[in-house]
Order: sequence, then structure tokens, then C-alpha cells
Amino acid sequence: MSIFFFGTTVLAQDTIMPLWPKDKIPNRIESEEKEEHVSEDIVRISKVQEPTIEVYLPAKKSATGAAMLIFPGGGYGILAYDWEGTDIAKFLNGKGIVGIVVKYRLPSDISQTEKWNVPLIDAQRALRLVRSKAKDFNIAPDKIGIIGFSAGGHLASTLGTHFDEKVYESVDESDKESARPDFMALIYPVITFTKSKKHSGSQKNLLGENPTQEMLKHFSNELQVISKTPPTLLVHAADDTGVPVENSLLFFQALKDKSVSGTMHIYPKGGHGFSLARKDPHLRGWTERLFEWIESLD
Repeated sequence: MSIFFFGTTVLAQDTIMPLWPKDKIPNRIESEEKEEHVSEDIVRISKVQEPTIEVYLPAKKSATGAAMLIFPGGGYGILAYDWEGTDIAKFLNGKGIVGIVVKYRLPSDISQTEKWNVPLIDAQRALRLVRSKAKDFNIAPDKIGIIGFSAGGHLASTLGTHFDEKVYESVDESDKESARPDFMALIYPVITFTKSKKHSGSQKNLLGENPTQEMLKHFSNELQVISKTPPTLLVHAADDTGVPVENSLLFFQALKDKSVSGTMHIYPKGGHGFSLARKDPHLRGWTERLFEWIESLD
């Protein structure tokens, strides 16, 4: 593994870059809170203090010029970092796509101000930073997409609908870049906080115990779709009891209402959190549908 420091130009297959200069992380409060890693069946990361992007580059000969920023899920309480992060990046590499795992900060009352904005702050910054480094990563600056799983799907859909919202002050030249993704894939995503089919755990972790109706609507992304929201692919299982399929249905309808290109694949079985679904011959087909969809956007 190699670490990328600002001001260097050496890049490697597995490159980790800080999202922010060390003393310029927005909304940060100095505290005793420290990042935690638990590795059991999957790698779970919590209490992120210094967000990063981890860049996986495909072989140059197979590179398509496309990239996807990956937002792992975990209910805004942890990041399922390998299961819905680095495993996805490696899989994308096999199709010639640059995979970039975003280790975003999770909402914290201890180490952050306005914690509900912090994941979006990091998401906007990640997109801008990648776009500013597009040449270094052999990426076409107009082929930078995002993919999010579960609560990471909520963050991805927040970026796809709130990319123009000013949530932090510019810190360097990278922040002059657009934060709009060129395309967006939402995999069993959390979308709504205003309907009965919401995911209460994600809502509580992001917005706290007593959010206002205004905050609930602001982060219910089916209500925030605009004509500039990027083309979107939605994947969900109808038997998902963790994040009900209605979340994807609501977002798809909102895309349709705003005449935004939307594609949706609903599988009868699969539950929640299936990631690549490599052990399910039917469900694992969603990954091929993803690549077909990306190619159809060209």
C-alpha cells in the first residue's frame, strides 16, 4: 500500500489520499474520539476522524476512462469497508473502471459540529478531489460516477441531489471543480426519512433524536431530485426487511417526475446487504446489469 501526500505525484494501484489538508477538515472538533477497526466476517470502521479516498486503478491497457466513487453502508454508524467498499473497487477494476473507496466521516456529536452535514461535506470534497486528479488517475473528467450501498446509498443520493449546496468553505484549488456525479448507482439504498418505510437507524445516526420536519424533508432524497440529478441505476430486493424496496421505488418515481433517466432492477429475493451476491447465481447478475448500464450512457 502506498500513501499519497499532497504535493507528490507518485501513484500506485492501492493509493490512499487524505480528503483534506490535516488542519483544514471542516466541522471538526478536537476530541479524544479515535477511529476504530473491527475485522470479523467483514471489516467494520467507525469513528472516522480523518477521511480518505482509497484508489484502485485497473491495468492501463484495460482502462475505460470511467471511475466510480464507492460509499460503503453501515447505517451511518459504521462503514462495511471491504464488503461494500474495497471488494467493489477490485471488482470494478476487472471491468476497466477505476474504483475509489470513500472513507467518509460518520456523524458524531463528540467530534463534529452540524454532524448531519458532515457525510455530504466529505462526499462533495471526494468528487471534487477526484475530478481535479482525473489526469493522474487516467480518468475522463466527465465519466466520474458514484455507487452507494444502504446508508452509503443515502449519502450517494444526497450527493446526487445536493451537489450544488454549499456546505463548506473552499480550502484549495480542488474545490473549484464540480461536485456533480456524471452517473449514480444506488444499491438497496436508504432514501426517505418521511415515509413509514424509512430506515430509522440511519435517520437517528444522521439527524439525531429529535430532527425537525424541515431536516427530515431535506434529507429525504426522493423530495430533492432536480432536473440536473445524474442518470441513476437502482438495485433492490423485494424481500428486503432492513431497508424496504419502497425506498428505491420512491426515488425512481421522483426521477421519472423530473424527466431524469432512471433504470431499476428489483429482484424477488436477496434480503439486505448482499453486496456482490457472488453465491447467488440469479442475484449476482446485478453487477453485469451495472456494467451494461454504464456502457449505455456513452
